[in-house]
Amino acid sequence: MFAGVAFDLDGTLVDSIADIGHALNCALREASLPTFEVSLVRTWVGDGPDGLIRRALAHLDIDDPHQKLGAQLRASYDRAALAAPLEHGCVYPGIDVALATLAMRTPLAVVTNKPTHLARAVLAAANLAQHFRSVHGADHHALRKPAPAMLQAAATQLGVATTRMAMVGDSAADLGAATRAGCAAVFVDWGYGRPELPPDDRWRDPAPRFARVTSADALLKTLLEP
Repeated sequence: MFAGVAFDLDGTLVDSIADIGHALNCALREASLPTFEVSLVRTWVGDGPDGLIRRALAHLDIDDPHQKLGAQLRASYDRAALAAPLEHGCVYPGIDVALATLAMRTPLAVVTNKPTHLARAVLAAANLAQHFRSVHGADHHALRKPAPAMLQAAATQLGVATTRMAMVGDSAADLGAATRAGCAAVFVDWGYGRPELPPDDRWRDPAPRFARVTSADALLKTLLEP
């Protein structure tokens, strides 16, 4: 059994795409900009709110060389996200039970490209915060997965080696972070990531130990098997 498990948040533990879209559209409306359907926003998630905002501006053909508009939109996004962290979304089926079972056997952490304060708000709204020993958000660009820094920090805080940890997520960035940190990787099929990994050399060989699951029950079995 793993000595520690790190989980991605959006698309792995919670289906929060409607809340992400709501926060983005609130920010865009405040700036008198067009808004987007959630189905399109879904294709932009995975790199935190700054990446989301950059993709929205690029879709609108708006140049923001000094990132002034981006900073304004980010402040508005954070206000909207904190006001309703999971009002429109939900915890994925079986996740709460799986986390409760795992937490009794091994320490858990969240490792997400969402900023830490927003991640904590979502976990509290989802009533999942009690399962995790630590929460690591990408508060700076250099921390964002597939960089391994947050996974390494989680391992240090949990008091385990990265080689004895698993990273559970729904994106190639999660698998890339696991590879670079030396963790096992578990890919969940229910999230926002694409079924096939992108043709990128960094992610072509996901991890020394790799699994793909389609349900919370299968996830639990995979993580608890010796």
